[in-house]
Amino acid sequence: MPLRHKSAIRQHRRSLKRRAINQRNRSLMKTWIKKLREAIASGNAEAARELLPQVFKIIDKTVAKGAIKKNTGSRYKSRLTKQVNKLQTAAS
Repeated sequence: MPLRHKSAIRQHRRSLKRRAINQRNRSLMKTWIKKLREAIASGNAEAARELLPQVFKIIDKTVAKGAIKKNTGSRYKSRLTKQVNKLQTAAS
């Protein structure tokens, strides 16, 4: 059913813009998480340790912008920290 009211049209336009912004934020976050996971998979503990704070910062920004929920961000951070710590204990 097509949008007919001015306010509905405006709201739809806003939601499309917001969706694009959220997609960009999530995509950036996922790219950095992927870089960290690749460092972990390659066994490079030093690179993983250096990337972890950067990834945390990006996750926190994504949460602050509302692209993901707070608990989702916390879950990402917790799981990534576990993986990096496991890699460090295996390396030493």
